[in-house]
Amino acid sequence: MVLPVILALVLGFGVAMYVVLDGFDLGIGILFPFFPDEGERDQIMNSVAPFWDGNETWLVLGGVTLWAAFPKGFAVIMPAVYMPVIVMLLALIFRGVAFEFRWVSKPHHRAWDLSFAAGSALAAFAQGLILGGLLQGFEIRDGQFADRPFHWFTPFSLMCGFALVTGYALLGATWLMMKTEGELARKVREMGVPLLLALLGFIVLVSVWTPLQFARIAERWFSIPNIFFLIQVPVATALLAWLCWRGIRGGRDVLPFASAVGIFLLAFAGLVLSNIPYLVPGAMTIWEAAAHPGSQLFFLVGAAILLPMILAYTVLVFWLFRGKIKAGEGYH
Repeated sequence: MVLPVILALVLGFGVAMYVVLDGFDLGIGILFPFFPDEGERDQIMNSVAPFWDGNETWLVLGGVTLWAAFPKGFAVIMPAVYMPVIVMLLALIFRGVAFEFRWVSKPHHRAWDLSFAAGSALAAFAQGLILGGLLQGFEIRDGQFADRPFHWFTPFSLMCGFALVTGYALLGATWLMMKTEGELARKVREMGVPLLLALLGFIVLVSVWTPLQFARIAERWFSIPNIFFLIQVPVATALLAWLCWRGIRGGRDVLPFASAVGIFLLAFAGLVLSNIPYLVPGAMTIWEAAAHPGSQLFFLVGAAILLPMILAYTVLVFWLFRGKIKAGEGYH
């Protein structure tokens, strides 16, 4: 009973770290077309050059944890979202290749600029489709996926796709506020408030849509005494949104990014609270999806060794490359 809970926490931690760390990474790619100046584009890409490939380690950790610790859930989830997962992976590949090839192909690099921007936006949108497809649930029969191949293509999942693109764009904008200066920082600061308002609009839409469509979520959030505990999540989200707005308008460097990250983490916590203890919402709990206890223990030992190493590397890289990136500076 305990091992699946611990491994679910490892899975959730890996997913949350990926969403935050690769979120601002994808976000700068989403914003890329709004900066046609070559020098600003170089500065934007250099702001994440030391981090972007390491950030995607958390995606690998999340996928491996799902596969190794919850194989029954993996066997059901993957067929349900094969198409958006393939699109996401291809987009990340093209984006990563573009990141490296753009520098060596100058001055003939326009195609790689397009690949970087399109790959970032498409990967973010595909992740939203995956999220929407999982949240709305799907039919399982005899422990196998038994729904329509395109069950994930619904208005709700499309809305989740646009919401994630908007949220990542906000993370990217606040990251650039923290890492750049001058004209580039001024431009992204002008984008910050509209992106924040758009993200809050999507959060409100999801918060209204999900309880109206799914009775189990409505019961989870609005029954007594649950409502008295869970009301703290939207209240904290509103507080962080206010801090983000204050930071953007006040010219602060770190506060907008930190509060935007907090908004993302609270949104993720809200989705988890809406669906626990289900791994496949409404259909399969973490205990039903878990591997044999021996396999869980074996993976947990490996995770206990590797997770601190990944965290230490992440902290070290962010510490070594702290500070702002000035025009003309870079790592290539």
